Amino acid sequence: MEQEMVITENKKVAAKRVDIVKIQMVKEGSLLYKNRTVHSPQNGFDLMKQFLGDVDREHFIVMCLDTKNQPTSLNICHIGSLNSSLVHPREVFKPAILSNAASIMVGHNHPSGNPEPSEADIMMTKRLEEAGDLMGIRLLDHLIIGEDTYISLKERGNFRTEG
Repeated sequence: MEQEMVITENKKVAAKRVDIVKIQMVKEGSLLYKNRTVHSPQNGFDLMKQFLGDVDREHFIVMCLDTKNQPTSLNICHIGSLNSSLVHPREVFKPAILSNAASIMVGHNHPSGNPEPSEADIMMTKRLEEAGDLMGIRLLDHLIIGEDTYISLKERGNFRTEG
């Protein structure tokens, strides 16, 4: 393969080829959500639980919402092991940016059935809140889903409730 050479500041250097890309979301399916809007952690839990079904590993979900708190998309951001999930803010906010979300609600299940948050869950929530503040996409809540119950980190006071 022959490289194209260019002259810059009287030096000959190999030119760098830069890809031209297009970024888009791809719809994989849909769910019917009877409540239409999400006004409480319970609403978020109902939709996330419907979406998750009975998975056997930890799934981290991002729910994107419009300015009227209507869910516009759900995304599985990460699938972890039986007891852990490593999530980075850039992966959480990617679907939010592509969905033009005004806010997000995140959640993940604990396959053990015990929704008690770990210290890592609380630290991650604070990082997500800070990242959302920088981008103008508000983190409404982080739900930890157990067998048939959940814990809202917002209700627990683990992050600011007003933006």
